[in-house]
Amino acid sequence: MQTEMLTHTLTGQTHDILSQVQKIKLLHNDLLTWRANKDSWNILECLEHLNRYGNYYLPAIEQKILSSSSQHDPIFKSGLLGGYFAKSMLPKKKLNKMKTFSDKNPLHAPLEVTVIDRFMAQQIQLLDLLDKSKHVSWNKVKIETSISRFIKLKLGDTFQFYINHMLRHMQQIENIQVKYLS
Repeated sequence: MQTEMLTHTLTGQTHDILSQVQKIKLLHNDLLTWRANKDSWNILECLEHLNRYGNYYLPAIEQKILSSSSQHDPIFKSGLLGGYFAKSMLPKKKLNKMKTFSDKNPLHAPLEVTVIDRFMAQQIQLLDLLDKSKHVSWNKVKIETSISRFIKLKLGDTFQFYINHMLRHMQQIENIQVKYLS
């Protein structure tokens, strides 16, 4: 796949996520903190979960981009593991439940609406990193996963995994709103 086209797609998806969250910021606190049952996340918890991943991935990506001497590749070829991880995060019609690592699980954490502002700041940072990444190889730059420092994904796969993960939880947030209103 052409790296430039993928960058354009991921940038567009990030702008869409940012627009969606700007609307979420206008929601009443009752909806932001409503949960379908005691074990399901509310909207703020979904965003805090994404913030926790952003706290890991955004600095890791930035450090690798800034320290890379690699040159831009016009073609990005997804890795086997990276492609699998990225596709597994894509939202499906009926979201399949996935186990969350305890350090990334915000269930019942005391959260304020500032979670939304932090998430929006992370999206702006992600847009900046997507722009900066145009000068490095999305094939050669590798990012350690949050699962293990021994598992590294290509920069392009990391971007896709990270953004697909956000898309998945944005779908979850839409589902929460539908359930709340029904």
